[in-house]
Amino acid sequence: MAVPAAFAPLVYGLLNIASATGIVFANKSVFSIFQFHFTYALTLIHTLTTVVGMQGFLRMRMFEVKQVPRSKLAPLAAAYVGYIVLCNLNLNLNPVGFYQITKIAVAPAVLAIDYFWYGRKASTRVTLSVLVVCLGVGLATITDPQISSNMAGLAAGFGSVAATALYQIWAGSKQKELGLGSMQLLHQYVPLAAGMLAVLVPLCEPMGWRGAPPGSLLGYVYSPGAVVAIAISAVLGLLVNLSTFLVIGATSSLTYNVVGHIKTVLILSGGVAFFGDTMPPKKAAGIAAAMGGIIWYSQIKLSEARASASAKLLPHAVSVTATGSAAATPTATATLTSAIDTKGLLRRDSSTGGLKAAAAAAAAV
Repeated sequence: MAVPAAFAPLVYGLLNIASATGIVFANKSVFSIFQFHFTYALTLIHTLTTVVGMQGFLRMRMFEVKQVPRSKLAPLAAAYVGYIVLCNLNLNLNPVGFYQITKIAVAPAVLAIDYFWYGRKASTRVTLSVLVVCLGVGLATITDPQISSNMAGLAAGFGSVAATALYQIWAGSKQKELGLGSMQLLHQYVPLAAGMLAVLVPLCEPMGWRGAPPGSLLGYVYSPGAVVAIAISAVLGLLVNLSTFLVIGATSSLTYNVVGHIKTVLILSGGVAFFGDTMPPKKAAGIAAAMGGIIWYSQIKLSEARASASAKLLPHAVSVTATGSAAATPTATATLTSAIDTKGLLRRDSSTGGLKAAAAAAAAV
């Protein structure tokens, strides 16, 4: 995108905030205002829009195609379908505030899966920060009558947490395994996900093949307002993917995390202002604790990522110095400093344009 370098971080950050908050409000409007409760169908519309949009990004040369066998992408496509469908169902059945609380809860879920499934232990500081997140999420959930009495909503919410965590872990491992950038990977598996959803829609939605009765997909009255709302939500879904890629490339991981926290505050505020979410003091305290815990968690992960990068790069620098090759020159020092900088943690080399796993974990919210 032709944006002056000096303004790129601001422009891309604002685009990411606007699209990520906008899609939550647009989807909630589709569900609650226009009564379009067909979760699978809406997910299919979003996915098809992403398929078309990725072709447009490819023509704009934002990434290069790298073909991989479909058999290696099918499990990830299935995980993507499960994660998106459950997130939309979560938003359909629950208040906007609880939906965003479950987004915060993804970080503890990732940590739990890493520990119980892969045997990877987190540091004490990370564990403590995640405990704060869990306590905050628990307090915000049990003290909200809009949520605690809604068992179907609770199941959808925490199901979306598990599905999102699994998807993030698998996406990160597949990206590393296949040597793909984030947009390359998305371009490869989204068509498979669209095909899966095309099969699931008639199986899981009330289609209304006979007579198109009210409450069925074919019997739904597609008013101009409903069509516009659905189209806006689909376009915003595409813009979320694009803006995430752009803002990470143009800023540091710290900035991206700050942008993530701004989105959380805006979404929670919008839920209260536009969709009637309640905010009793105990719920507000729980959200504040969860926010504090996730900010602490993000900062710890960023510092650990910097330390890991430094540990990997410094031995190489010492080796170069020992052989007398361009040792301790200002250029070499600047290069090393730049490589250790947070932005360096966010990028692969230019051939892939993807994300490092450490930065992806830190920017999970």
